[in-house]
Amino acid sequence: MRGIILAGGTATRLFPLTATTSKQLLPIYDRQMIFYPLNVLVKAGIKDILIIIAPEHSGHFLNLLGSIFDKNDIRLEFKVQKIPRGLADAFLIGENFIDGDNVTMILGDNIFEDDFSEAIKNFKSGGQVFAVKVPDPERSGVVQFDDKMKAVKIVEKPKEWLSDYIIPGLYIYDSRVVDVARQVKPSARGEIEITDLHNWYLERGELTVGLIKGKWLDAGTFDSLLEAGQYVKEKKLYEKFDPIINQAILEFNQELKNLAKKKL
Repeated sequence: MRGIILAGGTATRLFPLTATTSKQLLPIYDRQMIFYPLNVLVKAGIKDILIIIAPEHSGHFLNLLGSIFDKNDIRLEFKVQKIPRGLADAFLIGENFIDGDNVTMILGDNIFEDDFSEAIKNFKSGGQVFAVKVPDPERSGVVQFDDKMKAVKIVEKPKEWLSDYIIPGLYIYDSRVVDVARQVKPSARGEIEITDLHNWYLERGELTVGLIKGKWLDAGTFDSLLEAGQYVKEKKLYEKFDPIINQAILEFNQELKNLAKKKL
């Protein structure tokens, strides 16, 4: 299993905060946002992780993450996405990285309380996504269930109400996803929609849709960014991080402090 974190884009909703750095490098309580999707992958035992970033902030990611996991046999790679072309484009950018393996992709601004380690470790083939109930489903990819809670339809930002369940930014796919993404035609807004990938597997009866029980936050606005930090603090989610990540952050912080003392 390989891991991909999509952390590109311009994040205009968070201007002026993102005028100087990437959204995924803004703080969520006591650590940068990027560590939350990293934690999902590392806790699941994934050792090879590709982080897709925007060109203007690539140096910031390298300064933070370039060598932070060297002692733990976790290999981070970085690729630049010059122009955002939709979520499914990440599989095309990462084609050589995926190299015929299964892959878990997570969006760099999604904060999950649930632990997906077992779902990722036990994945064999097909596709698996997750659904969460929200008050404003029309803003996202919506999944419709039958009376047995089996997914029957997935629509990107539907104009008419289908259900209150959306698919947040965590996707597990087998290696076929690269070829499927290559066949997807851009939507009316010029993007390669990840909903088309979901439906390709759904139509073949190979898509599993699990339900999210804990909190999910898309930290893409001022309010959700603040809410995420408050929730992490109140629920002490930082205590549930993989020890590898906590230790790496601790050592990185100490290194920075030592360098600061030398400059005095």
